[in-house]
Amino acid sequence: MALVKNQTCISHFILLGLFNHTPLHLLLFSTIMVMFLVALFGNGLMIFLINTDSRLHSPMYFFLSWLSLMDLMLISTIVPRMAIDYLLGHGSISFTGCGLQILFFVTLLGDECFLLAFMAYDRYVAISNPLRYSVIMNRRVCWLMVALCWLSGLVDGLIQAIYTLSFPYCGSQEIDHFFCDIPAVLKLACADTSLYETMIYVCCVLMLLLPFSIISISYLLILITVLRMHSAEGQKKAFATCSSHMAVVSLFYGAAMIAYMQPQTYHSSKQDKVVSAFYTMITPMLNPLIYSLRNKEVAGALKKLLGRCWESGKVTSLSCVPLKESSMLGKGILLKAKVLLGELSESHDW
Repeated sequence: MALVKNQTCISHFILLGLFNHTPLHLLLFSTIMVMFLVALFGNGLMIFLINTDSRLHSPMYFFLSWLSLMDLMLISTIVPRMAIDYLLGHGSISFTGCGLQILFFVTLLGDECFLLAFMAYDRYVAISNPLRYSVIMNRRVCWLMVALCWLSGLVDGLIQAIYTLSFPYCGSQEIDHFFCDIPAVLKLACADTSLYETMIYVCCVLMLLLPFSIISISYLLILITVLRMHSAEGQKKAFATCSSHMAVVSLFYGAAMIAYMQPQTYHSSKQDKVVSAFYTMITPMLNPLIYSLRNKEVAGALKKLLGRCWESGKVTSLSCVPLKESSMLGKGILLKAKVLLGELSESHDW
């Protein structure tokens, strides 16, 4: 009992991080911070465009706005903490802080898995049954799908965070990672975690393969529908609609499957860090770029927003004309108006 008490008295862990203080790693750190800012701006802009432009008020963009929000939250869960640790020169994180990071990370990862599956189903309905699309994918159904994403992710996150922190920890406090990734944390446990690791593996496989199966079936049915189309233009439009989502799915699921579906014996800490950096930093940055560059509606909404900003800038510059000049300008306009009215009164019977 005394041994267990000593083992569970650890109040914090130490994250070894992704970098050291060499010039090369300083450059990599600066690159990641730029990626973080690009991800914040890109996803924030995507959410703003979708919510303010009426042309983007459809189920497809409704799901895309939630994907952008999840990407924002995911990268904000990892990068700011990593940056603070690097700048301060230590990676100390409390037991509770580590648990919260696990909770948010696993929840958001699960959310994105199921959201990408529902987005694939949405594209299938839009292409295979366009006449009933608005009836099938109504507002209530869309909100229900998003709620299911959050619920499934939250349940998975709570279970994994609670179980991970329920083990006694002793000896080394150093986590060989840049955030509290569950496999890296469990290496410090003083108890047998093999059963729990097997459960995590099965859980991860289900959380990845179930949504991926929905995506695969949806795109198989889309392909069959597209090949039956007689119009080459219709086929081109259908493929263009799905290409952005397929690119995002490939990036996200490719990295996630490498990280969580390989047996732990094939993993190295360096590989885990690189793969984790890919789907926690690179994917959230690329998603808005993929959807904005390959989507005419989003590009059009962005062009419209820039046009409004340009017009408002011109109005602002006019409002900055000196008072004397603006009053002279006003007098000139009034004089021209009087002359025009005089000419009209002479030529028409009022």
